[in-house]
Amino acid sequence: MTSAGLVNEINLIQDVKAEPDAFAPVYEYYFPKVYNYVRYRVEDAQVTDDLTSQIFEQALGKIYSYKADVSPFGAWLFAIARNKVSDYFRKKKRRRWFSWDAMEGYTSDYPALDESTQLKDDQMQLLRAVSQLTGRERDVIALKFAADMTNVQISQLTGLSESNVGVILYRAIRKLRGMLHGLFHDDEEVQS
Repeated sequence: MTSAGLVNEINLIQDVKAEPDAFAPVYEYYFPKVYNYVRYRVEDAQVTDDLTSQIFEQALGKIYSYKADVSPFGAWLFAIARNKVSDYFRKKKRRRWFSWDAMEGYTSDYPALDESTQLKDDQMQLLRAVSQLTGRERDVIALKFAADMTNVQISQLTGLSESNVGVILYRAIRKLRGMLHGLFHDDEEVQS
């Protein structure tokens, strides 16, 4: 594996088509990205586990339909993930993408939020600010930062142009900065 992607991904996928047990390196590489994407979209950790499992089960079951000349494997996999999450919300008849209470228990490779009250407060303020973005902005932000996808990959997955993805990211981040600057500025005035 490299930071740019999975080494020999196309060959690995061909191996998986011949022998499903060869899926392990693909699973290990994509699991954290898919899990984080789903976790940013779904409020419940157990549901995240279930959906992530279903995504990889579906990917393995439909691996024969994947065509490398049509799209990169990661885009194909995240299309399955987006559809699975959308199906979940459709079934729940609920359009909330984030539950901020549930996000308090979110785990990552970074230091635990409980280690620093300020870090926890900053995180919660950021998540509340993200909740005020449009659905498309939240989706693009989740793909960019939770799934660690490039603008090109997001473009391929969503059908938006690469420049449109960049504009959406720029505007969403600008909105977030404005909202957070107001929060931090207000806090500073209160403390003065």
